[in-house]
Amino acid sequence: MPEPRDSSESGFESEAAPERPDEADHDKQGLDLAKSLAGRLKQQAASGPIKPVKRTRRRPRIDGAQISSARPDDRDPQKLTNTLGRLMRDQGWEVDVAVHGVMARWPTIVGPEMAEHCTPESYENTVLTVRTSSTAWATQLKLLAPDLVRRLNTELGDGTVTQVNVQGPHTPSWRKGPRTIRGGRGPRDTYG
Repeated sequence: MPEPRDSSESGFESEAAPERPDEADHDKQGLDLAKSLAGRLKQQAASGPIKPVKRTRRRPRIDGAQISSARPDDRDPQKLTNTLGRLMRDQGWEVDVAVHGVMARWPTIVGPEMAEHCTPESYENTVLTVRTSSTAWATQLKLLAPDLVRRLNTELGDGTVTQVNVQGPHTPSWRKGPRTIRGGRGPRDTYG
C-alpha cells in the first residue's frame, strides 16, 4: 500500500493560519478606532436604551436669505420677458416702450401709403409728434388726426395719446449764410 504523501509534495502549498489573531497584519490605527467604538457602545448600553436622534429639517440660509426650495418662487431663475416686464413696470417705462413699439409698427397702424409720407418723431406728455414729407400730407394728416388718436389709443390703452402734433417738411433756413442781412425778410427782399 502506498504511503500517504505530504501535502507539500502534491504541489499545493497551504497557507498556515496564524495561531493567534494578534499576529495577523492589521492597521494599528484602524484597530484602535474599532476598539474605541466598541468601548463607547458598551458604555451607552450600560447607561440605558439608545434613543434615536430626531433631526429637524432646516432650510439653509445664506446671509439671512433663504436658499431656493423645491417650489418655484422669486429667487429662482426667471424668463427674460418676465424680468424685463417687471423692470419696465417698476421704472414706469411701460408707456414709453409701448409707444416705441407703435413707432416700429407704424406702417401697419396707419397704412403703407401714409407711412411713406408721415413718420412719428417723438412722444412726450401724451402728445405724438409726426413729421410729413410735404405740406399737402401735413394738411391731410391734420384732418385724420382724431381717427389716428383713436387707433393709437386702441393699440396703447385709453388716454395714452391725446393729441397728434403734425409738422410739415424740414425747409431750408434763409437766416444763415455769408450774405444775410439783419432784419431782412429772406428771399422776398429781392423781388422789390
